[in-house]
Amino acid sequence: MKYVVVGAGGTGGCLGGFLAEQGHDVTLIARNRHLDEIRRNGLILKSCSLGERQIRSVKACTMEEYSDSPDVIFVCVKFYSLEEVIPFIRRTASENTLVIPILNVFGTGGILEASCPGPVILDGCIYIYSMIETPGIVVQPSPIFRVFFGYRKGQARRLESLAVQVERDLREAGIDAAFTDEIQKEALTKFSYVSPIGAAGIYLDQTGGAFKHPGEAQDLFLELVHEIETLGHAMGITFEEDLGERNLKILEGLDDDSTTSMQRDVQHGGPSEMDGLVHRIVRLADEYGLELPAYRKISRWAKERGM
Repeated sequence: MKYVVVGAGGTGGCLGGFLAEQGHDVTLIARNRHLDEIRRNGLILKSCSLGERQIRSVKACTMEEYSDSPDVIFVCVKFYSLEEVIPFIRRTASENTLVIPILNVFGTGGILEASCPGPVILDGCIYIYSMIETPGIVVQPSPIFRVFFGYRKGQARRLESLAVQVERDLREAGIDAAFTDEIQKEALTKFSYVSPIGAAGIYLDQTGGAFKHPGEAQDLFLELVHEIETLGHAMGITFEEDLGERNLKILEGLDDDSTTSMQRDVQHGGPSEMDGLVHRIVRLADEYGLELPAYRKISRWAKERGM
């Protein structure tokens, strides 16, 4: 089976690296010096689970250079790069291709499906702590590596046997994978942390330490979490746990000086995931007739600043 991983950063590099190390046919879509180094030396993966590996079997190219017919495409880019991936999917994916987007933003499968009607496009989410150390080298300092993917409610279950095989391949590669019937709940549960910490962090200009203790930052974070919970209930999603309590436990593990990727993107003057992490929630609130005042406040604030 031919796997393509679009985006060879921390997430895509680990995903592709684990699969290639298990002997699967994997092509990483990368660019710039990172691509050059992978071509020269293979992917160097420093994983607390696998140890250090030099994976020469993995292939690497740009989207323009890829000319094969993939069975599975994992999309592991940031939300603001999603538009760049659409022409690639349209060109390379057939009706027998399974596309699994793994982004921080909730509901990207449906967004891609609207622009790419040919292949089967699922929804997915991932739990992993990993990053590019230097070009060609990806590090995974924490053993957590969980991937959820599945069909959205009402979606035709075409290529289901292929999805089952993907789950098997991921598990055999050492990844905690679940092909689930509740992907919207799983994805929104993860999003209930990623979005509020990103939104509150950039709005208040605060680092991780401010959110770990009672006060303005933690209050805003919890207000945003509960608004995501409200959105989920409006969508017919039932959560078995209190998302506020769940996410407070995650906050305990933050370094006091940690910042979110959205904060770092804005600080470096680049594009950010504000549209996917904040503005998209306001659009969904309008769709479901919800107020969600904290998200609306941060969305207005961000738009006033050109974000």
